[in-house]
Amino acid sequence: VQLQASGGGLVSTGGSLRLSCAASGFIFKLNSMYWVRQAPGKGFELVSSITSGGGQTDYADAVKDRFTISRDNVRRTLYLQMNDLKPEDTARYYCARDRAGTIRGKGTQVTVSS
Repeated sequence: VQLQASGGGLVSTGGSLRLSCAASGFIFKLNSMYWVRQAPGKGFELVSSITSGGGQTDYADAVKDRFTISRDNVRRTLYLQMNDLKPEDTARYYCARDRAGTIRGKGTQVTVSS
């Protein structure tokens, strides 16, 4: 299983980023997928989930109405559009095959400056 996240960076409060995750080594289109994050000194937090066909999504309260998860099963890619970013969104973001984030890639760093 390989999950290669990209698209992170440094952005000012109120800015936007779009994360991507290229998946390989498993049947992507049959799996629900997840974005989790880990802020410095904290545990993993489930940010968002999407069902295998993309028809159902869910979000943590902290990101609801600001983040949008999506997927392209042909390209085997998971996305997270992040708008109106806040300093508390600063974390390393991982795409994962499970909601606990135990099956994840190396992640991509998102830093939001105030």
